[in-house]
Amino acid sequence: MSPAVKVFVVDDEHGVRKGLERLFRAAGFEVETSASAEDFLTRSEGQEAGCLVLDYRLPGLDGLELQEVLAARESNWQVIFLTGRGDIPATVQAMQAGAVDFLEKPADESLLLSAVRRALHRATEAGAQKAALDAIRARVATLSARERQVMEHVIKGRLNKQIAYSLGTAERTVKVQRAAVMQKMGAKSVAELVRMAARIGIEPTST
Repeated sequence: MSPAVKVFVVDDEHGVRKGLERLFRAAGFEVETSASAEDFLTRSEGQEAGCLVLDYRLPGLDGLELQEVLAARESNWQVIFLTGRGDIPATVQAMQAGAVDFLEKPADESLLLSAVRRALHRATEAGAQKAALDAIRARVATLSARERQVMEHVIKGRLNKQIAYSLGTAERTVKVQRAAVMQKMGAKSVAELVRMAARIGIEPTST
């Protein structure tokens, strides 16, 4: 996966937008700007996520509300807040919700660029993790209903004869299905299969 390099600035002050755009372009980043949260949501639809440098106080949907919308969408935009005045409760709320940083205007350029690099690194890491989870889910989707049942017994540590008894089938049939599960999932061991299942929230069967 290529590194995330997009920086999107959302601020209702034209001068702030232009100044940050110049700063980020000089640092080698691809930059887009917007004057409102609503416009950002429209223009960023379908884009590969990156770093969002976001004014805390915006007309309409404010910064914290936009952060909540992005979280609800499970978006990978990593947020850096900028604010014209210190607001400790807002800072705490933003950081607890996953913001990379919360800086006061005018932000020190070196601190801001450092925060942007951290945000882009986090976006790249999160994107890679999502891709890995999506790949596991895609493999699970190739399993038949019975193979999925067998997998859930396997990750519980059950032997073929135990699985066969529980499912009311022949042990040799379970052996074939178990091999198919391992092949389709790309797992070289039961331990690896267990880790894959745990990463996407599949728990061992209780039956």
